[in-house]
Amino acid sequence: MALALGLSHPVAAQTSAMRIGYVDMKRLLDNAPQVVAGRQKLEREFAPRDTALNADEMKLVAMRSRYERDSASMDRTEAEALRREIDALDRSIRRNRDNLRSELKTRSDQELDRSWREINNAVIEFAREQGIDLIVPSPVIYASPQIDVTDQVLERLKRKHANKAGSP
Repeated sequence: MALALGLSHPVAAQTSAMRIGYVDMKRLLDNAPQVVAGRQKLEREFAPRDTALNADEMKLVAMRSRYERDSASMDRTEAEALRREIDALDRSIRRNRDNLRSELKTRSDQELDRSWREINNAVIEFAREQGIDLIVPSPVIYASPQIDVTDQVLERLKRKHANKAGSP
């Protein structure tokens, strides 16, 4: 009995001194300036292709409208040629849209992976500096606001981003 009490005493002492923190990862991923900057970078990168795709879609709408309106009055060869052109443009738009989605997904994953590593490193640095023994990420069933360190980590990420943006 004395041995059991002796062994449990150090464990109880360790647990009472343990510091635990909670981080809402979804909030960090939604609000971290690194993630926001990555999204904006992707928007700029893919905007020209998206604009071109939208222009092709408008052209297709106009061609279909013309076909429906004028096909009865066109000679058969001209109507068939317009129909083939409409079908070819439609296939091209679908192919380009699929390619754009695929490339955007790949680039988004790359940017998110880069941001994810930076966010994790910021959490680890914060925990070490604050002497926190354990950081629990979301989702959790419950975390007291007293142990929520999300705002402090988010501030750290904002400072890091501002320092990076200020560097040449």
